[in-house]
Amino acid sequence: METARMIQTMAEGMSDELTSLRRSIHARPETGWLEMRTSAIIAKRLLDLGYEVLTGEEAVCPEARMGVPDDETLRSHAAAVLAQEGTPVEALTEAMQKGLTGVVGILRCGEGPVVALRFDIDALGMVERGDHDHRPAREGFSSRNPGMMHACGHDGHVAIGLGTAEVLMGIRENLHGTVKLIFQPAEEGARGARAVTAAGHLDDVDYFLGSHVAPTDSLDDGDVTAGTWGSLATTKLDVTMSGLAAHAGGYPEKGKNALLAAASAVLSLHAIPRHSDGQSRVNVGILHAGTGRNVIPDQAVMQVEVRGETTEINCYMAEQARQICNGAAMMQGCECTIAVVGEAESQHSDEALIQRVVDTVRRDMPDLTLSSEQNARNWGSEDISVMMNRVQSHGGQATYMRFMTPMAGAQHTVGFDFDEKVLPMGVRVFSTMVAELLKGDAQ
Repeated sequence: METARMIQTMAEGMSDELTSLRRSIHARPETGWLEMRTSAIIAKRLLDLGYEVLTGEEAVCPEARMGVPDDETLRSHAAAVLAQEGTPVEALTEAMQKGLTGVVGILRCGEGPVVALRFDIDALGMVERGDHDHRPAREGFSSRNPGMMHACGHDGHVAIGLGTAEVLMGIRENLHGTVKLIFQPAEEGARGARAVTAAGHLDDVDYFLGSHVAPTDSLDDGDVTAGTWGSLATTKLDVTMSGLAAHAGGYPEKGKNALLAAASAVLSLHAIPRHSDGQSRVNVGILHAGTGRNVIPDQAVMQVEVRGETTEINCYMAEQARQICNGAAMMQGCECTIAVVGEAESQHSDEALIQRVVDTVRRDMPDLTLSSEQNARNWGSEDISVMMNRVQSHGGQATYMRFMTPMAGAQHTVGFDFDEKVLPMGVRVFSTMVAELLKGDAQ
């Protein structure tokens, strides 16, 4: 209990610092594999605290990344980051500038279990509201990076992660084991966790904890939801139809209509027979094609996603999608190229670790309330599933928590914001759980 009180004092004492950090990250949002300034800030802070810090190829496996921006986008963003006020240039490595973002901080405290904590760090490709009714705009910390916005709370996750790092370093004499703080890039679109996992960081982990800020609702009716389950497995596909241009009036028979192939595919994708074993989803979110009304379109590009209640159902949906796209292309004499640019699996939290969270909150954080549903259903998709499944595959335990906070605007909308009082609470929960798991008798 003494350690828990120490953690509470430290977490509550850094409230202003956490708010300032969150707002700095919010003002310079970076989408997947472009989190260069964000990664540099994280790396510098962890080094200053005394952590062993892994970046670049030590943090992520380059070949396992998905949906990486092209070289010109990487170069352009790196140049902008180098010129931005507040960028810790000394920590901005060449690897980060090439899209090897993400940071792993390691704290070794002798013999004992290995605990990993995950904090996602990327933003969304959205334009943030700029009117006076939107608090970030009103108080001067709205996005300054065009077309990017922290609309899901990952800026808060970075702040919680770095606050937790500071607290754990302060109580390291009470810890027996190893802590890994994983600051994961490219969660949006399910592109980054597989690269972190492929680098081997989860292979020796005994306990894995992640979290997400969330609004209070009928399931998440407390301060903390100890676990979640059921997030949908998903596959993100970029589909390109390549045909042959021709004059639409003079020689239409000489063309191969890529737009028509794509349109046929769109209709058939949304008509995939649903699987009898559980929920499934499909969506074509973007379709670009054509150069003019009198030209047979020679190229069409679609952004497609499928989801499934289980990994197996998602595989069924993905295979059906591939067959449909290839068949639609063949009917129009076109070529079809399909690239997987994101992937996540189905997920569940371990009941034993959920109960450990519940018991720890009740004993050491009695001022916090637990949601009445201790293991809430998650209908979204999250690539934390890849990490959790790797830990569970070798006998470790994992849970994905939620920290509730009032929100202005729904997540993934241009008016999103949240109450920053959740930041010290998140630090407190993570730090207290690590102290519980590494107290010396948690074998």
